[in-house]
Amino acid sequence: MSVKVSDHLLQRLREWGVERVFAYPGDGINGLLAAWGRADDKPRFIQARHEEMAAFEAVGYAKFSGEVGVCAATSGPGAIHLLNGLYDAKLDHVPVVAIVGQTNRSAMGGSYQQEVDLHTLFKDVASDFCEVVTVPEQLPNVLDRAMRTARAKRTVTALIIPADVQELDYSAPTHAFKMVPSSLGAPAYAPVPADEEITRAAELMNDGEKVAILVGQGARSARAEVERLADLLGAGVAKALLGKDVLPDDLPYVTGAIGLLGTRPSYEMMRDCDTLVVVGSNFPYTQFLPEFGQARAVQIDIDPFMVGLRYPFEINLVGDARETLTRLLRQLKPKKHGGWRHGIEKNTARWWEVMERRAAVDADPVNPEYVVHALDKLLPRDAIITADSGSAANWYARHLRMRGDTRGSLSGTLATMGPGVPYAIGAKFAHPDRPVIALVGDGAMQMNGLAEMITAAKYYREWQDPRMVVAVLNNHDLNQVTWEMRAMSGAPQFLPSQSLPDVPYADVARSFGLDGVRVEKPEEVTTAWERALAADKPFVIDFRTDPAVPPIPPHATLDQIEAATASVLKGDSDRAAMVRQGFKAKIQEMLPGGKHRGHGTEEGK
Repeated sequence: MSVKVSDHLLQRLREWGVERVFAYPGDGINGLLAAWGRADDKPRFIQARHEEMAAFEAVGYAKFSGEVGVCAATSGPGAIHLLNGLYDAKLDHVPVVAIVGQTNRSAMGGSYQQEVDLHTLFKDVASDFCEVVTVPEQLPNVLDRAMRTARAKRTVTALIIPADVQELDYSAPTHAFKMVPSSLGAPAYAPVPADEEITRAAELMNDGEKVAILVGQGARSARAEVERLADLLGAGVAKALLGKDVLPDDLPYVTGAIGLLGTRPSYEMMRDCDTLVVVGSNFPYTQFLPEFGQARAVQIDIDPFMVGLRYPFEINLVGDARETLTRLLRQLKPKKHGGWRHGIEKNTARWWEVMERRAAVDADPVNPEYVVHALDKLLPRDAIITADSGSAANWYARHLRMRGDTRGSLSGTLATMGPGVPYAIGAKFAHPDRPVIALVGDGAMQMNGLAEMITAAKYYREWQDPRMVVAVLNNHDLNQVTWEMRAMSGAPQFLPSQSLPDVPYADVARSFGLDGVRVEKPEEVTTAWERALAADKPFVIDFRTDPAVPPIPPHATLDQIEAATASVLKGDSDRAAMVRQGFKAKIQEMLPGGKHRGHGTEEGK
C-alpha cells in the first residue's frame, strides 16, 4: 500500500519524538485520522471535548514536560477554536505546533463550506512560522521547521494541510532545483553574553548594598545558580507568577510572588532596594519595581527581543540563565548577610503569619483563603498545581508554598479564563506518575472545565498515579471582575453580568464515573482535601466559598481596603459589613504596632 502524505506526517512526528497529539476530529483532517488508524494510534490521539481545550492541553503538556506540545483540528471552525489556547502559548513563550486541515485546493477561493483564510488567520499567533502544504515534497521541510522553530523560539508554529493533499501519495524532495530537503533534530545550545558584559554586570552587583532579585520562568533551569547568587549578594528573591516554581518557598529569603497578586515582602523589597537583578522574567507591572533612579539594574534573558523592557536597565545580558549566572558567579564578591537580608527574612516569615491569620478569618460559608491555605499544609512535594484566572489565582499566588519538586503554572500573560482543568490534563500526560491539582473558579468551571472532566474520565486509568484533584471555588460570582469593579469604579456588584447559577459540580463528576464532594463548612475543608489526595480516580471538590472575601493587593492600606469593600454595602449589608470589619480587624493586627498609622508612615505605605 502506498504511503500517503498523512502517513508520512505521523511518521515524521514520531521521528521527532512526539508521543501524543491533543486534538478533536473533523472532516478537514479525515485523511490524517485514517492515517492514525493505519499507524496504530502513534503518536497517540488525545481527544479533548473542544479544540480550545486541545490547545490548552498542549500548552499544559509543554509547560510541564519541557517538550513541544502538538495539537490538531479540522478546517474552519475547528481551526478557529484553537486560537485562544495558541495565544496563551505564544504570550507565555511555550513551544506548541498546531496542525490544521483546510478545504481541498480545488475549492479554495470559491466560498466553499468551512473555507476560511487560515494562513491569514494564523499568521499573527504563529508569526514565526506558518505555512500551507500544497505538494507532498514540501512536507518534511515544513514540519521540521515548525518543530525546530517552536522549540528554539519557544513559540507557536502552524501547518495548514488541505484535505486533498493529506490523501496524496507521499514523495520525498529530490536532489533537484527548487526542492528543499530537510533533516531532523533541534540541537541544544546555551548562548552566553560577551565576557566584558559579564564583568560590567558583576561590578554593578558588587557595588550594591541592598540587592533584590526577580526571577521568572526563564530561570527554571538555574535554580542552584540563583540560590548561590542570592547567597553571595545577601539578596532576597521575588518570583514572577510564571516563575513561582523556580525556587522553593521554604528558603527564608524567598519573598514569594510579586505584583497585583503578590506578597507584601516582595513589594517592600522592591520599594527599598538599591540594586535589581532580573533573571528570565518579562514581569509587566513597572509600578511594582523600584522607582526610576532608585536602583541600578541588570537583566538576564535568553531572548534579545525581550530585554530592556519594563525598567531602565543599565546592563542587559542576552544569554541562557544558567550559563550566564555560572560566569557571573565567578566574579562576585561575597557580601555579609546584614540588616538588609535579615530584614527580608523577617518580613517574609511575618508574611506567612499574616496568611495564616487571613485564612482564619470567619466567612460565610467558607473563606476561600482557608481552602487554599489548608491545601498548603497537605501538598505532596511532587505535586503539580494549575490555577485558572480569577480570584483563584490570587490564592494560588499567596497561599501555596512551593517545596521540593512542586511545579505550578497558569495563564500568565494572556490571563485567559479556562485553562486550569485542561492544563491539569496536559500535566497528567506529561507526568502520569505525579498528583495534579487544579484550582478553578466556578466561572471557569462552567465555561469549559466541567466538560473537560469527561476527558479526565476517558483517560485516567492510563495514569500510574490517577490523582487529579479539581478544587472549584464556588461563590456564585465572577469574583475577580466584581472586585475590580468595586476597586476601580466604586461600583456595586452588577448581578446580571456577575451572578452565576449554582451547579452541583461534585455530583456531575460522579455522574462521569469520577468522585467528588461538596464542602459547605470550614471544618470539612481539610478532610475533603485528604480524601481527594487519597482517591484512586480524579476528584472534584465543590468548595462553597464566600464572594465577600477581598483579594487585597500586597501594598494596600486600611483606607484602600475600606474603599474597595465599601461598595459591598450597597448591595445587602449586614453580613457584608461584618465580613469587611472582620478583615479590617485582622489587617490591623498584622500591621507593625498592631494598628494603622496612616499613609505617611512606613506602615501605611
